[in-house]
Amino acid sequence: MTDTEPPRPYDAIVLAGGAAKRLGGADKPSVRVGGRPLLDRVLAACAGARRTVVVATPRPTSRPVHWTREDPPGGGPVAALDAGLRHTTADHAVVLSADLPFLEEATVGRLLSALHTSGADAALLTDADGRDQPLVAAHRTAALRHALSVLAEGDRGLTGLPLRRLTAALNITRVPDPLVSFDCDTWDDIADARARIREHGHVLDEWISAVKDELGIDLDVDTRVLLDLARDAAHGVARPAAPLTTFLVGYAAAQGKGGPEAVAEAARKAVALALRWEEEANSPQQQPAPEQPASGEPGSAEPASDIPDPGPGR
Repeated sequence: MTDTEPPRPYDAIVLAGGAAKRLGGADKPSVRVGGRPLLDRVLAACAGARRTVVVATPRPTSRPVHWTREDPPGGGPVAALDAGLRHTTADHAVVLSADLPFLEEATVGRLLSALHTSGADAALLTDADGRDQPLVAAHRTAALRHALSVLAEGDRGLTGLPLRRLTAALNITRVPDPLVSFDCDTWDDIADARARIREHGHVLDEWISAVKDELGIDLDVDTRVLLDLARDAAHGVARPAAPLTTFLVGYAAAQGKGGPEAVAEAARKAVALALRWEEEANSPQQQPAPEQPASGEPGSAEPASDIPDPGPGR
């Protein structure tokens, strides 16, 4: 088992129905970071879930989900979590907020692995200051249901309860991650997230992920292969050949098997062609072989018929 491989099937619960008062009441899950709504970014990170439940008012999303809402709406995160949990059946559930711009599928795998190996009721992410982030967590659903049922027996039920009341009732293991735990509560947070994904070390992966989401493509390919192809086509043929060649490689792969192997094979063929093209352009011009003079003309390799052969020894 690796850190990125969830140990068991899991369901995902995404809480996306908050009031976003610090954003002036904006629909925070729909705010775009890196060209994608925050909610879609979170849904991409839990794409491996057997079922994904979003607790919010329905809206268009990049992936199919099950919608539900706490009763009454606006009852707070614990009530929303309980509403989402009622629509899950897996033994493990990942609980996430909808404002995590740097959440990745690998993080979900790490949480589930930590939950499995520790034997705890829940695995929570912690931020740079060591504080718990209960809305980036993996739970054993049996323990979570029991804790929620105990809290529901109080005078107010679950409405308005803070999440710390829930986490205090669980045996927790913690997974530190200062980047992924970053959430967007204010417009300054949104600006910081937008700036960070445009940094050199992040922008290419972010852009590729955004394009795949926009086009509905769920395909992982070796981007270095395509970048090398673009470089060779631009250098060996002409600069506009780079984007056109990579497009044709993708089209050819889609016409065939359509997987990463098909992309790699089509790219290999195109690279070989670009290198042949460059070699041909850079090779010295071949001069035509001089014509052989006709028999009897000066420079002829053959003796003229009217000159006697001197014979041996002459």
